[in-house]
Amino acid sequence: MVAHHVSEPLTAEEVARASELLSRLTDAFGARVVGQDRVRRVLLTALVAEGHVLLESVPGLAKTLAASTLAQSVGAHFSRIQCTPDLLPSDIVGTQVYDPRTHTFDTQLGPVHAQVVLLDEVNRASAKTQSAVLEAMQERQTSIAGVVHPLPRPFLVLATQNPVDDEGTYVLPQAQLDRFLLQEVVDYPDHAAEVEVLDRVDAGTLGLHGGPAPAVATPHDVLDLQALASRVFVSPAVKRYIVDLVHATRDLAGVVGPATGALVERGASPRASIAFLHVARAQALLAGRDHVVPDDVRVLRHAVLRHRLHLSFEALADRVRPESVVDAVFEAVPSP
Repeated sequence: MVAHHVSEPLTAEEVARASELLSRLTDAFGARVVGQDRVRRVLLTALVAEGHVLLESVPGLAKTLAASTLAQSVGAHFSRIQCTPDLLPSDIVGTQVYDPRTHTFDTQLGPVHAQVVLLDEVNRASAKTQSAVLEAMQERQTSIAGVVHPLPRPFLVLATQNPVDDEGTYVLPQAQLDRFLLQEVVDYPDHAAEVEVLDRVDAGTLGLHGGPAPAVATPHDVLDLQALASRVFVSPAVKRYIVDLVHATRDLAGVVGPATGALVERGASPRASIAFLHVARAQALLAGRDHVVPDDVRVLRHAVLRHRLHLSFEALADRVRPESVVDAVFEAVPSP
């Protein structure tokens, strides 16, 4: 019989401490990034849930600003890597450099050894380089000349890709996409938000002279948040609901109907169930609760599943959006 580890329930003081810290982070993010509420929620969720994020959008929608603001607000070491076809794995992971003065090799750690790493246009890196950095994301360590170097904690990778300009790009394989906890599609700001951007540029609070975001937390605070999130209570009914949803993506014809079933070749793996569990716990903590409710599972359903469904050729030809398939699954599976 398998023994299940039961963590201590969160106290009211711990929930209040987490809520106050998350409120400070939310305010710090909003002071620098206009609008983009879903991006803020996705980034904070990944930070709390110890996951990584893939942001997809056209250029100019503040993805780099969002990543740097998040890092600055928690006092984390930030690193930005511009991916290009000639980028080598050693350019990211690190390498050994010969020192002629001492006749020895010195290890120089690469930019992935930061607490918040922005991989800009990750689909422009070669398949070999993509594999190296995604392995570091999964293992939380790198190996240089046979020596293992643990990555710092907390560790968060934000990768971006441009879905429009795909000439000279290397499409991320499905197995590597699955390593991202969340994929968010960043949309254009609305009219009022764009006017606010111009106002902030005029006021000097945004742009080249805007200055860094103030640190309202520390990396240790983030580790504390992650530990608290792991203790958020998830009932057996909610766990079954999560598994029912993920299983439904593998049997769409039987659950939703043959028409929708023909749109997906392969459903989500068990990694999706684990992602829903971690994301739902983070949502509960963001909402100031010590337990998960079904809405915590639903709120980021698109970000959890859109990159984990392998659409059929017919669906791609008809430009079917994975979000419509995800919504059909959630409508068909009864909530507890």
